[in-house]
Amino acid sequence: MPPADETLRAITLLLDRLLPAALAVSSFASRWQIIRPKLAAAKSLLAEISDSPHWSDNPLLLTLLPALLSTLRRAETLSHRCSDPSFSGGKLLMQSDLDMAAGWLSRQINDLELLLRSGVLHQSTAIVLSRPDAASPKEDLAFFVRDLFTRLQIGGIEFKRKALDSLIQLLSDDDKSAAVVAKEGNMSCLVSLLDPNAHFSIRELAVVAVSLIVSAGDSPRKCVFEEGALGPLLRLIECGTMPMKESAAMAVEFITDDPDNAWAVSAYGGVAILIELCKSGSVTAQSHAAGAIRNVSCVEDIRIALAEEGAIPILMQLLVSGTPSTQGKVANCISILASTDEKFRGLLLQEKGLQRLLQLFCDCSSSETMEHVLRAIYSLSASDSGYRMLSGSTAFILQIAELVKHGNVMLQHISASLLANLAISDGNKRAIAGCMGSLVKLMESLKPDGMQEVGAKALLSLLTVNSNKKEFVRDEKSLMRLVQMLDPKNEVVSKKFPVAVVAALMAGGSQGCRRRLVAAGAHGHVQRLAELDVPGAKKALQRLSANRLTSILTRAWRE
Repeated sequence: MPPADETLRAITLLLDRLLPAALAVSSFASRWQIIRPKLAAAKSLLAEISDSPHWSDNPLLLTLLPALLSTLRRAETLSHRCSDPSFSGGKLLMQSDLDMAAGWLSRQINDLELLLRSGVLHQSTAIVLSRPDAASPKEDLAFFVRDLFTRLQIGGIEFKRKALDSLIQLLSDDDKSAAVVAKEGNMSCLVSLLDPNAHFSIRELAVVAVSLIVSAGDSPRKCVFEEGALGPLLRLIECGTMPMKESAAMAVEFITDDPDNAWAVSAYGGVAILIELCKSGSVTAQSHAAGAIRNVSCVEDIRIALAEEGAIPILMQLLVSGTPSTQGKVANCISILASTDEKFRGLLLQEKGLQRLLQLFCDCSSSETMEHVLRAIYSLSASDSGYRMLSGSTAFILQIAELVKHGNVMLQHISASLLANLAISDGNKRAIAGCMGSLVKLMESLKPDGMQEVGAKALLSLLTVNSNKKEFVRDEKSLMRLVQMLDPKNEVVSKKFPVAVVAALMAGGSQGCRRRLVAAGAHGHVQRLAELDVPGAKKALQRLSANRLTSILTRAWRE
């Protein structure tokens, strides 16, 4: 192949002949009116290219310039035929040849414009630039990204493959680079490489790059989604190889993590595709498919489609056989479905969803998975049959009481909510009395929202048993925490909760409870709260004061 400067010189000379020749052509004038501006644009672009300091080093031009030279030679031949009075070739064939030449010129001019706009001609470039290190300026990274995407749009298969390899390496090593990729790169071009018409090896790399981009944050994810990536990704899940399915499912899971994108899955018929992947995909593919189904289950229309497509039995199977990550996602999905209406709760209970969740709750070691499982159990407790099963399960009651004492904040919150809502027997309430101190601590927690209320409600449930009341007031730490919460100066806790606990402790008129409460300083605080019209304070004060008065009168009578 001749050097790039010789090819450029040959093109320039050819354009110098072709431009005036095109003006002189009289046959097929309308076609030549389309071609002439393209010839002028090509000449202008080549002049700009020749002014760039490193244009001859750019490997893309080694393929672009010969292709353009070939097109121009073809155009020159056509101009001679159109100018020849003795030409007797077919009219339709000539029109077709001229249209093809115009199309080739358009694509090649577009490639030249892209090359100039990218700025890559202003630096010396190898097959693929070396990736800037972490200390390099952002401008270097932006230039690197623009160069990669230029090769994706202009280069042949080998250029595209090397560019995608470099892009994947960049995204794998530094997920923060995804923001620069989304801003400086052409996402439309990258998404187009997912098309079935693209070369297999290119599609295989492109879907990996897309999955890495969407996993890096909201902004890159939005860019990819807005370029229409969801449809091609779902098609790859449906028809691609298993590695492609895994990467595509990962990308769909991240894209649908944004509620604004989740609805679009149904527009592409994606519900059935994701369910099928849960049935027949690899372990990795199943996990991502389950995550995507969880994400889209927040959309009402998609929930209906999930039921119609038979998703519930498949999710139940994954709950038993899936990896811990998959089980957590499925449990999370069940909690969403079960929290919507009784129909889904019925379907889940029909498939023994609660029994399977309880078994998983006993077996799982991951706190994250346990949290999702416990949320799902809580959602199913809204059903009458689920409520009865959980209320009568001593083993489950003991487990959630332990989580109130030793679980993380979210596990404590869900466990306390269950203790507050379930109909627990007096025997089980006595068995879990040891968690009352932890429930008092929860009443002091500002986060998450509602923690104080569920802590108080669960404690009030346990205090319906007399022996628990006595055990509570014997616990000096819990008693002092309660009194401190009653103090009007303490603004951390809503006063209606500790007031309700005092009222519960005094229910039944226990003198021992009254004495300990008064000795700890509760009477003065409750009296002040009654003056401030705190709900329940006057009733609690009456109980404290009535018992106090009775005690005084009894002592006086005895004396």
